[in-house]
Amino acid sequence: MGELTHRITATDGLPLVAREWADGNQALPLLCLPGLVRTAGDFATLAARHGTKRRVISLDYAGRGASGRARGIARYGPEACLRDVLDVCAALHVPHAIAIGTSFGGLLSMGLAAARPGLIRRVVLNDIGPDVPSGGVADIKAIVGTDPALPDAASCVAWLRTHLPPLSLETDADWAEMAALTFCRGDDGRFHPNWDLRVAQLLDEPRRDLWPLFGALASVPLMLVHGAVSTVLAPDTVARMRAQRPDMIVVSLPGIGHAPSLAEVPVAAALDRFLA
Repeated sequence: MGELTHRITATDGLPLVAREWADGNQALPLLCLPGLVRTAGDFATLAARHGTKRRVISLDYAGRGASGRARGIARYGPEACLRDVLDVCAALHVPHAIAIGTSFGGLLSMGLAAARPGLIRRVVLNDIGPDVPSGGVADIKAIVGTDPALPDAASCVAWLRTHLPPLSLETDADWAEMAALTFCRGDDGRFHPNWDLRVAQLLDEPRRDLWPLFGALASVPLMLVHGAVSTVLAPDTVARMRAQRPDMIVVSLPGIGHAPSLAEVPVAAALDRFLA
């Protein structure tokens, strides 16, 4: 599959890196928005499944992955990331897309639907809703704000196995790939998180009422993926979302926490149908 790395300058001059998998262009592109400190690499498997028919585009947000680091942490917040997504869409000539957003990326998907209603034609929310319990925020901050400074790749895998919630990673290769997408070797020879640790400070900001943003999806076909033991998307939030959107497709994964990979068999099958 053809894979491109785009280096894009944001409106304020900060360098951004986006990845595109594109063997086909017969259908609406997929705009894949990763979690708070995740990167475009999380969607490589999804791209392998869908990139033969459509462009699959993702990005490293500012302060994450290969994108530039900023002086002020506000540059890493949701409003700034939303502007960056729009800059990437403009630079890569994406007038319409299907948004697939994991966690923070799902919140950005809602924001895109509100800010640019014509851009987003369908939305997949991966383990995120308009309410995030305080316990879920604390769990995320415990990971995002920690630099374990690990000595080698095996230690990275061991650390993730210990600290991440239950996931659908089954093989040693799955865990090694997750580690490679999470840590990078620093100048000191040790492995550090692939993001600016100051992103964690964003989680200290007052919580907002995000239900109006969810309302922006009222006329957009919608699919929700829910890790059944997630601390980020609670069952009562799912119930309220379903009450507002009884047509929403919901795929729940027993025993899986935050966040599903989207490669799980039930999710992949449902996503195939949703995109078709």
